[in-house]
Amino acid sequence: MKAIITHLIVATTMVVLAGNTLSADETVGKQWPASQLASIDQVDHTAFNELLQKYVDTDGGVNYAAWHKDPASRKKLTTYIEMLSCANPQLQNTREAEMAYWINAYNAVTIEGILRVYPTTSIKNHTKVIGQNIWKRLWFQYGGTGRINLESIEHQKLRKMGDARIHFAIVCASIGCPRLLNEAYTSQQLAKQLQVNTQDFFSRSQNLQFDPNRRVLRMSKIMEWYGTDFGPTTNDQIRALASYFPQNVQAQLSQGGYSVGYLGYDWNLNAQKPGSSAAAKGSAAKPAGSATTTTTAPRGSGTTTPRAVPSGSGGR
Repeated sequence: MKAIITHLIVATTMVVLAGNTLSADETVGKQWPASQLASIDQVDHTAFNELLQKYVDTDGGVNYAAWHKDPASRKKLTTYIEMLSCANPQLQNTREAEMAYWINAYNAVTIEGILRVYPTTSIKNHTKVIGQNIWKRLWFQYGGTGRINLESIEHQKLRKMGDARIHFAIVCASIGCPRLLNEAYTSQQLAKQLQVNTQDFFSRSQNLQFDPNRRVLRMSKIMEWYGTDFGPTTNDQIRALASYFPQNVQAQLSQGGYSVGYLGYDWNLNAQKPGSSAAAKGSAAKPAGSATTTTTAPRGSGTTTPRAVPSGSGGR
């Protein structure tokens, strides 16, 4: 009987997907001694930038297959995340460096989580209530003894920094997410990077559509889930973001008399399309059509409740 109970406990804390066995809780990064901790301002994101240039195309598609089978690149990502761990947010740093740090940490840990379970078709396959959950139970070691998960990076770190455009920078490995930039965020380029990726986000028909016949503006569910970060009312939110919309949509909105709806969310993996060049330069292609996979669940929640500001930690 004792053996059976032990077996059941183990079974409920493990999940096997696509041939990969994952523990319920895993930690990435490294615990550094206090004497070796440094300010976030001193963090160098060059290694992550090189990996993104190598494996992410200008459309945000990730070549997980190639990255997964390259031991040197896997090690390079691991080492980069370990380097991030030596940053102590309690030390004096600039706001720009801190925001870039947490955006890169979120994206790097997410990629690491996907590579650990690859091949897979969606991060949602690995966000179970029981067992391994990339959003909740893949922990990032930082600042010496601190541990934080992806949900808390988003809700407790980035959202509290007061620039809602972070929602167009952090990427949960899904097509419905913003484009993953094929460059690391840096304090020097942060303002430009947030502006460019926000504009790119709304240039895509999967995230923004206007029906001139029905006079309906349809936006990504990110705006339904997190709209209050941009303003208390829908009108306030649209005013805050309208300058990022395509000119033709801005012209329609200026006429007034429209309603607002939300598009479906595509949780399929943001894998690179065959023939894509990760190192290609230039503006990203704009896919036609809207997302095909619809859900009302916020990213990271593992529930079917509408996305809202969480008490404690929530999820992307």
